[in-house]
Amino acid sequence: MANDPTHQFQVFKIVPIEIGGIDFSFTNASLFMVATVASAAGFLYLATSSRGLIPTRMQSVAEMSYEFIASMLREGAGNQGMKFFPMVFSLFMFVLTANLLGMFPYFFTVTSQIIVTFVLALFVILTVVIYGFYKHGLHFLSVFAPSGVPKVLLPLVSSIEIISFLSRPISLSVRLFANMLAGHITLKVFAGFVASMSALGALGVGGAVLPLLMTVAMTALEFLVAFLQAYVFAVLTCMYLNDAVHGGH
Repeated sequence: MANDPTHQFQVFKIVPIEIGGIDFSFTNASLFMVATVASAAGFLYLATSSRGLIPTRMQSVAEMSYEFIASMLREGAGNQGMKFFPMVFSLFMFVLTANLLGMFPYFFTVTSQIIVTFVLALFVILTVVIYGFYKHGLHFLSVFAPSGVPKVLLPLVSSIEIISFLSRPISLSVRLFANMLAGHITLKVFAGFVASMSALGALGVGGAVLPLLMTVAMTALEFLVAFLQAYVFAVLTCMYLNDAVHGGH
């Protein structure tokens, strides 16, 4: 079981709760989602509590994160999109913190669960749709009819745009889920090779050097992927919010 690469994704109940036949149990996934929110909020609070003129390292990281997301949102959705800054910044910090926490041994990777990533993606798309209709009314539907398209091709192009729009929550969630799942499985497999070969004696220890090096390289790569996936999620969120802010313009 220790060498099972999928065992790390198992969800189990910590506090069983059932109300009206519906399972509301507090699970290990719930625990690490709470830990993710607490870690991100705690870091930002500690980093910004002093707000010194000469920033500390923590304050510098917090300020760089703020400017990073603010710049990304301005480029993706314009200045009018800055009203969504709290949402985008919160999503970025949640995904990044969840990814990083999942790198610790025996910790649970929240973003390796498709239901978690799908809910995050669905929240983004519903925000786009609701705000788009709120601000532009039925004119929001013009996002499915790009300007300059010949009328004879408009039904085909509109159909493609609708399918593309509906696939956004799927692609946004599966991209994050699949990358975290595949990376952690690969890392576990190479680490399992090291443990298994080391148990074979001196010859096995010598043969374990290569998978050990691969494990170290994969660990470094996973830290990079943890940031990149949070970045990609935030970038795509900004691009989708652009449709809500500017409608069919």
